[in-house]
Amino acid sequence: MKPFIKNDWWDVLEPEFEKAYYQQLRKFLISEYRTQYIHPDMNHIFEAFQLTPFDKVKVVILGQDPYHEPHQAHGLSFSVLPGVKVPPSLQNIYKELQSDLGIKPVHHGCLTSWAKQGVLLLNSVLTVRNGQAFSHKGKGWEELTDAAIQKLSARQKPVVFILWGRAARNKISLIDTDTNVVLQSAHPSPLSANRGFFGSKPFSKTNEALIAMGEEPINWQLPEKVTQTS
Repeated sequence: MKPFIKNDWWDVLEPEFEKAYYQQLRKFLISEYRTQYIHPDMNHIFEAFQLTPFDKVKVVILGQDPYHEPHQAHGLSFSVLPGVKVPPSLQNIYKELQSDLGIKPVHHGCLTSWAKQGVLLLNSVLTVRNGQAFSHKGKGWEELTDAAIQKLSARQKPVVFILWGRAARNKISLIDTDTNVVLQSAHPSPLSANRGFFGSKPFSKTNEALIAMGEEPINWQLPEKVTQTS
């Protein structure tokens, strides 16, 4: 199989791409992209892995499935393309970032700057039908992304896992909590942010953990001007 992830994630995940579940998922996706309006664009399905190589991952922020409205999703959890209105959950992430570190919100929702610093913005499910949240749930993506989490958990260099909401927190069974750092709270969604997300200080706690590991902290300040590739 020709590599379609252009870094060390290919070697990590290639065994998964050979398995029966992924072959079935691939057939399903070929049909879906031919017959339905699917997000993200086919060329950005694996964007989280492309932008944050396996050996460079410092932090994982785990989402569920991509935004399902046009022109939003581009392969990174919680992130939207430049020029798109910042979704409510990301607005709350920005509010907590300002409360935690004094960083004022930018006027876009593109998080590629975080990804390029080692923040793996990973959804459990990597594709979705337009307007149909969770429509690709249970088709095989979870097996692939669970394998990615397990590989990171077992890596020699520890990782900070940020788990927001029940679905993400359920993934803790995949993580070696003795060697990695896990930060858990409510989801930043407007429905739950007041139940423990606000005030959880995930950004400062992440940087404290990274410094304790001997790693460079993340610069959480996003650039005000951004393109999809910046």
